[in-house]
This record gives sequence, structure tokens and C-alpha cells, in this order.
Amino acid sequence: MKIGFLFPGQGTQKIGMGKDIYEKYEEARKIYNLEKELTGVDIAKISFEGEEAVLNETKYTQSAILTMSLAILEVLKAHNIKAEMSAGLSLGEYAALVSGGALSTEDAIRLVKKRGEYMQILVPEGNWKMAAIFGLSEAQVLAVCSQVKDKFVVPANFNTKEQIVISGEEEGILEAEKIAKEMGAKKVRILNTAGPFHTEKLQKSSEALKAELEKVDFRPFNSKVIKNLDGEPYSANDDIKEVLANHIVNPVRFSKTLETMLNNGIDTFVEIGPGKTLSGFVKKEKEDREVNILNICDVKTLEEAINFLNEKGM
Repeated sequence: MKIGFLFPGQGTQKIGMGKDIYEKYEEARKIYNLEKELTGVDIAKISFEGEEAVLNETKYTQSAILTMSLAILEVLKAHNIKAEMSAGLSLGEYAALVSGGALSTEDAIRLVKKRGEYMQILVPEGNWKMAAIFGLSEAQVLAVCSQVKDKFVVPANFNTKEQIVISGEEEGILEAEKIAKEMGAKKVRILNTAGPFHTEKLQKSSEALKAELEKVDFRPFNSKVIKNLDGEPYSANDDIKEVLANHIVNPVRFSKTLETMLNNGIDTFVEIGPGKTLSGFVKKEKEDREVNILNICDVKTLEEAINFLNEKGM
């Protein structure tokens, strides 16, 4: 059995996420306490009992999702459960880098706090939206974007072969929705995000984050981590700081990421964090390959995953 960890990104958050894991596991509480100690923000309170509008602010959303993912990762480590490969969607790449040994938990917490702040504060003025288009190919989605006149709209996340997220000005996104449906899209869904993420519009955020990344010492990998930028594993030639800075202004190649993991023999995917989004992507991408798909988002699914992986000989 070859295990791959997957860490979700923004948009999967909900009030109450991680609360039962925090209450049951000391390892999880240590991560939440560390987050508060390092940032001065009570992410546990915001996640467990805060207002939805506050949790949905990018500067809190990213830290909340990261903290929950790292808390679960600590519990898995305590049970000697590790991955041969890790990947994350957008901000999830930071948890993946922790899993792969290249980034410390402390540095991940600090960086993601800054990342969330910059991606909220340094957004150009305007009304920005993101939307997921279902049932069109990459070429068709590119055609949709090109047909939107006088408004900024570009692909941002290539999630699966037939689910692609576009990002841009609200009016342009709404126009793209109509065009996509006319072209035969099965569905178009407006996402719970608050900026033109993974586009050139976040260049200032990218530059500010690069300055923060320069303060961090990355370490050698102890397992493989797949990059969002190109869906390939980090190599010795990659400048991690440059990759993560560019990550903000370039599309996420998650479909290619899953293809790489499958082609490298990953047969057990474990999604770690709120929601089941990435598990759904694996189901779409695995084709006829036999794989195990586990999702850890609460105590019940965490214990089920630990039992399953232990039974399989971890």
C-alpha cells in the first residue's frame, strides 16, 4: 500500500470544523495552542464557535484550514501513519510541505497567516468572484474566458479533467457562467471565496509573501511533495520560495497532481481537513484504477482511517 496525503484549500471551511478532534486529542490541542501562541489569533474559537462571516475572511480562513489539517496530521504521526507522497490544493500545499518534512509546523503557521492577510488586503479594488465549471474541457473553458469581453476572467484551478475553476471580475464571471452553459456545461457554481486568487491580480500579494518566504529556512524532503504549479514533485533544483510566491499568481494544476500520484503507484489517498472536495476529485480522476479513498474531517473518520491503515499493515 502506497499512501498519499491530500490537504484541502480555501472554500471547504465551516463553523465547528475540527472541534471534536480538538476536544479528544492532546496532539491536536497542541497545534491549536501553538497557532494562538505564534499569531495571537484564537483560531480554535473562530473555527468552533465564531461567526461564519469572520471565518470566511481570507486572513482567518487559510489559518483555520491549515491548523485543522496540521492537527490531524499530528494525530496520524502519533499512530506512525505517514505518506509516501503529499499534495495540497492551493494553501493545502503548506500542510503538504510540513508532511514532506521541508517546512516546520511553526513556519507553516506563520507563513499562512501572512499569506491569508496579503491575499485579503493586497487585492485590487473591485468585485471579484470565482466559479467552478463542470463538464467542459480545458480547451472549452479557455474558450469561455476568451469570449468574455472587457472583463477580466481566467482559469485558476484545473481540479479535474472536467471541473475547472475560473477567477475574475464578478460581472465577467456571471457572463462566463452564461457562455459556459450555452456551450454545454453541466453546472456552474459560484464559490465561497473573496478574491481573484491564482491570477496576475495578486502580484502585490505574491511580492509581499516572497519577502516573508525569504525569512524561512526550508529543509530536505523526507517524502515527495507535488507542486501546484505544474503537478510534478519538487526536485533538488526547485527554489521552494520562488515556487510558493509564484503559486499565488498561477493556476493550480491539481488534475495533473493526481495523475502524477496515480502514475507513481499511490493507491490509498487520505484527505486531511474539512470537507470531502479532494476525495471527490480522486474519484473523478482514478478512472479504472483500484484505489482506497479516505477522508478525515472529524473524530469518527479519523478513527476509521487509523483502524483501516493499521489493519492494512501500516
